[in-house]
Amino acid sequence: MREFIEYMKNEKRKAANTLIAYERDLRAFEKYLVSRGGTGLNDCGDNDAISYVLELSNESKSKATINRKVSALRTFYEYEIRQGRRSDNPFARIKSARGDKRQIDYLSIKETERLLSLPDNSRKGIRDRALLEFMYGTGARVTEVVRLRFSDVNIRMSFVTLKDANDESRIVPLGKYARAALEEYFTSVYESMKGAPYGPDDFVFINFRGEPLTRQGIWKILKDYGAMINAADRMTPQILRDSFAVHILQNGGDLKTLQELMGFEDMSVGIAYLSVTDIHVRDVFNRTHPRA
Repeated sequence: MREFIEYMKNEKRKAANTLIAYERDLRAFEKYLVSRGGTGLNDCGDNDAISYVLELSNESKSKATINRKVSALRTFYEYEIRQGRRSDNPFARIKSARGDKRQIDYLSIKETERLLSLPDNSRKGIRDRALLEFMYGTGARVTEVVRLRFSDVNIRMSFVTLKDANDESRIVPLGKYARAALEEYFTSVYESMKGAPYGPDDFVFINFRGEPLTRQGIWKILKDYGAMINAADRMTPQILRDSFAVHILQNGGDLKTLQELMGFEDMSVGIAYLSVTDIHVRDVFNRTHPRA
């Protein structure tokens, strides 16, 4: 890998940011191969390449991000063939996905407030309130929610460490509503649901059998609450993540900060959010500026 990066730097004159992206993409794929029983980047076949692209798609990675990763890996294996270390390129037959623009669907602030007011004070309601407040308050991906452990949550300092499927992590602040909902969940219902006190390695969000919530379990919870505000068909983990992004931008947040909070690699994702908020900005301008 290091030899390839040096080649791209010295022979191809790639920019520093491009080299960082190449190395990150290669290391992420190497980790994926090892998780499947491989030994490294050259222990890769066509099926590994296909399954990796499918996993990226299932993680809701943007098409631009997937295309960039595939391009980096295709370039790496072409280099390995030229060096005589391989005879085939497992990414050669994987075509780039069409970069059609993802439609951003998000809840209005009023809809969000209605949603967050729905959980009652039962054990389930307290857990669900913590889940909803956490997802909307951090913009976490559903994968990051199901992987969250107590060691990742720092209530006292009001921040949380989110880890994606590739174990890449980022630190996100906890707002006062999410923090309060989590504290209530931890202190009043978690132990009775788990059947034992929680430890640092325990998963945060669990079901009533004391097992970690699954992606499917979270989807069902969201659909049930979505039905109460006539939005069951729209209610997904992604709509809470999108609402987090749009509401920050509508209230004056900037794209660079949003990128750090949400952990998206491709700025085209941020531009998609910005295109939605542009409508809001123009509407406010037209209604409020004396020379509009």
